[in-house]
Amino acid sequence: MSSSAESRTPEDPENDPFTRNDLAALESRGIGRNEAREQLQLLRNPPPFIELDRPCTAGDGILVLSHEQKRQALQAQEVAQRMGRILKFVPASGAASRMFKALLSIRSSHENLSEKELRNAAREKGSGSDFTEIVTFLDGISRFAFFHDIQDNLASRGQQLEALIKNGEWQSIVDALLSSEGLDYRSLPKGLLKFHQEKNGSRTAFEEHLREAAVYGQDESGTSRLHFTVSPEHRSRFESLLHELKPVLKNELGADFDVTFSSQKPATDTLATDEFKRPFRDDNGDLLFRPGGHGALLANLNDLNGDVIFVKNIDNVSPEKLRTEEMEWKKIVCGVLVQLQDQIHTALNSLRIEPSEENRRAARELARTKLGIEVPKTGPLEESNSLIRVLDRPLRICGMVRNEGEPGGGPFWVRGKDGSLSAQIVESAQVATSSDEQVEKLRSSTHFNPVDLVLAVRDPDGKKYDLARFVDPQAVFLAEKSQGGRTLTALERPGLWNGSMAHWNTVFVEVPSSTFTPVKTLNDLLRPEHSQNL
Repeated sequence: MSSSAESRTPEDPENDPFTRNDLAALESRGIGRNEAREQLQLLRNPPPFIELDRPCTAGDGILVLSHEQKRQALQAQEVAQRMGRILKFVPASGAASRMFKALLSIRSSHENLSEKELRNAAREKGSGSDFTEIVTFLDGISRFAFFHDIQDNLASRGQQLEALIKNGEWQSIVDALLSSEGLDYRSLPKGLLKFHQEKNGSRTAFEEHLREAAVYGQDESGTSRLHFTVSPEHRSRFESLLHELKPVLKNELGADFDVTFSSQKPATDTLATDEFKRPFRDDNGDLLFRPGGHGALLANLNDLNGDVIFVKNIDNVSPEKLRTEEMEWKKIVCGVLVQLQDQIHTALNSLRIEPSEENRRAARELARTKLGIEVPKTGPLEESNSLIRVLDRPLRICGMVRNEGEPGGGPFWVRGKDGSLSAQIVESAQVATSSDEQVEKLRSSTHFNPVDLVLAVRDPDGKKYDLARFVDPQAVFLAEKSQGGRTLTALERPGLWNGSMAHWNTVFVEVPSSTFTPVKTLNDLLRPEHSQNL
């Protein structure tokens, strides 16, 4: 029997299940004993599903801007940009392995298949099959930004891409892209992959984010500020690429970049439970720790010395030729935030100086018309305090695109336990699929969340909010997974733009679908919004 087993207390929901070794492992990650207990409670007794009241729609929770509103927002953004208030936050630690799922699957399970058999299988299986995905990749290979890199890699090993294509040797082509002897794309994060081909060369997703930030984040001194969350094993490669790009972009754009990096904190890792609701342990009897999902990045966001913060996923970037409208809307959404933040700060300062009926009425109207929050009219002191509590929070403006079938969350009016309504970004996993009424409300959503947020994280005095105060700790995600052939229940922290921002003030703004160009699969790079004729 291992030392872990010897020091273990009886494992049932009423007893503390942690051994001395467990406590040392928790401490080494910065996870407190109470935090670990709370995680187990959530795993053993999942919180209730959220209650959808109705989808947010245009004019009912989603702001559709007029020409004049857009003009004013652009002016407000320009002032904030010149002042150096803007920071861009990009989650970039995710591996790109999911992009290559189809290629890896066919390569490992059908390695002896001829190209003719591969194409026959694609025709038989039809659109969406792994066979079709790999045929589409092979047929479009010259349109990928990494095409010349594949050519060069093969040539360095005495092979010619054109000959491999002619002879139908698809296995060698896939290996040149994915294997460690090739470009090793299956092991890299999306930020380091070449997404777009331009006249002066190919560009990684990382470079595209730098170029974007130069458009809407460059201050009067010419500096743009960005922060990327990256995996520790890839940080040096990001830093090396940044070192290469800085002089190039300085010469081309006249831009300087202040870029910082961080990694997901071990303290945000989460426990899992086995089929008996006990802490899941590996073959050595040690606790299994899992990454806490993108909600874990709230800790990284909270550490930043930010003011106005853009949040955008690493894979949502467009080629330069198609970027004009997108960049204008980035500025517009930011301008809406800056304007509303000014109004909120003015209302808060007025209430604190003189909580008169006039100031309370103005604050109440601001909360109702701009934030969709009804504050009941009560006694002067109680009402003033309620208004301050409602307004004195971080603020986010979220761009929303029309729902065109993309998977993911959307904007909804959600009813809280106290009966109040709030605007939230909701994922399908948060909704009770056993309720026909709730499922119908989910399906009737008209808009989709492209993860296009701008945040204001400072109070009227310029002090940073502690973002941990505004999390809904019950808004976790539970999922059935497996480890070493054993089933487990995994816990993810409240999503960064879901439960982690549940108690922020939120406004949804309709933005055009052209602002949303994600790359989830390899062949998304062949879409018109990524693959262009030069």
